[in-house]
Amino acid sequence: MANTTCRMLVMASGNGSNFQALVDGIAAGSITNTTITKLIVNRSKAFATQRAEKAGIPWEYFNLVTHGFQSKGEKDASALQAGREKYDAALAQKILKEDKPQLIVLAGWMHVFTKSFLDPLEAAGVKVINLHPALPGQYDGAHAIQRAYDDFKAGTLPDNTTGIMVHFVIDVVDRGAPIMTRKVVVQPEDSLDDLETRIHSEEHALIVAATQQVVQEILAREQSSL
Repeated sequence: MANTTCRMLVMASGNGSNFQALVDGIAAGSITNTTITKLIVNRSKAFATQRAEKAGIPWEYFNLVTHGFQSKGEKDASALQAGREKYDAALAQKILKEDKPQLIVLAGWMHVFTKSFLDPLEAAGVKVINLHPALPGQYDGAHAIQRAYDDFKAGTLPDNTTGIMVHFVIDVVDRGAPIMTRKVVVQPEDSLDDLETRIHSEEHALIVAATQQVVQEILAREQSSL
């Protein structure tokens, strides 16, 4: 019999406001037939853990350096890559063994995954999605809002418009297939803080809507495979 509830694991690194949006979305019925099995953080002081505790959701801290996959201050490029791949492989196996999710949502997760993480999950049929504060093909990677704002101030931001997206995760940063996008127009009077605030408010709605869409696709696929 197909599962009627999607097991979702969330990963975050900081404040966890988008994690909170997912928690609230489930509580409000905006995300249906879903349970968050665990929150994983890679920063020990991530405020997201306090949100998880308040919501009664288990959480775990798993860090590249603290857990022995890479030496602190490592500079050698090959050693850095090897450490990342070992960490990614260990994290994937931990998730598959302990949590067995059908969906992983990266909600402010500040670590770029390699194929050592993504391939085992893909083989197990686990979808991985990510929220990124830019439109497809624009401002991949870190500091996307700052870079868009800098272009706006320089007069080189097309149509004075940036945006946000939720996309499937591949091993090329922020280049997986988009699930949902939303444009955000930079207003003439906007400061960087104004733009960041507006984008973050839009992110909360988008991550909920995109997660609901993917959850329903996962459950429908399971139902059709019977």
